[in-house]
Amino acid sequence: MASRWRPTPRQLAQVLIGLWIFGMGEALLVASELGNSPWTVLAEGVSKHTPLSIGGATLAIGAAVLLCWIPLSERPGLGTVLNSIVIGISIDVTLELLPALDSLAVRWVAALAGIAVVGLGSGLYLTAALGPGPRDGLMTGLHARNGWPLAAVRTGIELTAVTAGFLLGGTVGVGSLLFALLIGHAVSFGVRRIEPYAAAGRA
Repeated sequence: MASRWRPTPRQLAQVLIGLWIFGMGEALLVASELGNSPWTVLAEGVSKHTPLSIGGATLAIGAAVLLCWIPLSERPGLGTVLNSIVIGISIDVTLELLPALDSLAVRWVAALAGIAVVGLGSGLYLTAALGPGPRDGLMTGLHARNGWPLAAVRTGIELTAVTAGFLLGGTVGVGSLLFALLIGHAVSFGVRRIEPYAAAGRA
């Protein structure tokens, strides 16, 4: 789909802002030290059984998930490429700027806020219609193919990832389980709220 690679200025701004916000949410979850997101748990588990670092495992898992798009007829776009680049930078920058979270109450707030912020960022970049990231494309593809609710599909994907990561030796905390259970609802809410105001693509 050509329009996924030729964004309008508004589309490009929306996808970049959405991905940056997504990364901020992931960073809040990491800073809370209550457990990483399921895909980071999975990457850590894979890294323990292969020569790959967590970052390398993340890229390999993303590539594997993209292969799952083929039977779902999902197509990548500029947003798919920007996904791995912008989110990673945003996580690093946000972690550098965040102060130490010493209080347990503050860490809980950070974890819950992180999940909500990831949902908001997802809503922004998904409705920019420039192609989803690997896991989001799997979610939207299964939703479109089977008619399953977005929240249920995303929850199932995240629970699968965190379970596989745990079995491979990845570190799981209460934050990981909260993310797996709540992120589907957060993304679904973000998409519904932002979609009516999303930037239009090229005619």
